[in-house]
Amino acid sequence: MKRVNFIGLGNMGGRMAKRLSEQGFSVAGYDPRAEAARELGVTSLPSVSAACDADALFLSLPSSREVEAVFEEPGGILESGNRGLVVVDMTTAEADSTRRLYAKARERGIALLDAPISGGPKPADEGTLTIMVGGDDEALAYVRPALTALSSTVHYLGETGNGHVAKAVNNFLNAVNLAAASEAMVLGVSCGLDPSRLREVINSSSGRNWATEVRFERIIAGDYQEGALKTDLMVKDLGVYLGLVEAQDAPTFLAQPTMGVYELAVKEGHGASPANRIVDVVGDLAGGVRMQDPDAPNP
Repeated sequence: MKRVNFIGLGNMGGRMAKRLSEQGFSVAGYDPRAEAARELGVTSLPSVSAACDADALFLSLPSSREVEAVFEEPGGILESGNRGLVVVDMTTAEADSTRRLYAKARERGIALLDAPISGGPKPADEGTLTIMVGGDDEALAYVRPALTALSSTVHYLGETGNGHVAKAVNNFLNAVNLAAASEAMVLGVSCGLDPSRLREVINSSSGRNWATEVRFERIIAGDYQEGALKTDLMVKDLGVYLGLVEAQDAPTFLAQPTMGVYELAVKEGHGASPANRIVDVVGDLAGGVRMQDPDAPNP
């Protein structure tokens, strides 16, 4: 397997396409923004139909709605894909939608793997993402060389949709940790603590998490990671999680309050900003608290 095409060359899809090109794969891509492929140094494709002419087709799209469109619209994957094509959906998507598309694709002799990712822009550039895969193990074996080039860890989770379930659960915890860390750090700073010292205390204690260990180191330095997950996509991901909760009639005590924090950030104009900006939304409610040195340059 050498010819890999991408549909979706945005913040993460573009980075993964570039990474595979750098690793010796023949990569081409389709994106509604025609110049995206040129900026990445990969071949530009004119349509979804053209993208289907590949050994493997990778999708990196905003949501299940866009995935459904590229599968089912005229000229889409179900119409244009040849038997034997393996489609790897790296979107944070809905498991039920994926299972429905898997069944339709299988009728056409097309394999669909759900393979969402975790790690963000830097791991995408470096090929150290975590990938969570659901679907047929034979299809996974076929595309594993490409997944290995993109990741440090590939978790095979069994049947179709399981990768997207794992991603939804992980992203819920990611959202909770960032919201909780933002609230706690704002309170500590409001009480007079230095944010860097407070972060050191938390990270040597039981409250540490990804947000305090990684995100807040950069936030305190004034770097909100502009290429990281946007707030409106965090809202979408929490919606995917809540859809699973509803489908399973499972209990949830934290999802709705956490969703409220990010919805407030969107309402305040931060939908297209990194989700890390919620610390400033919380800080505004506390009278304008910021994590940075007030004398430091404005990031």
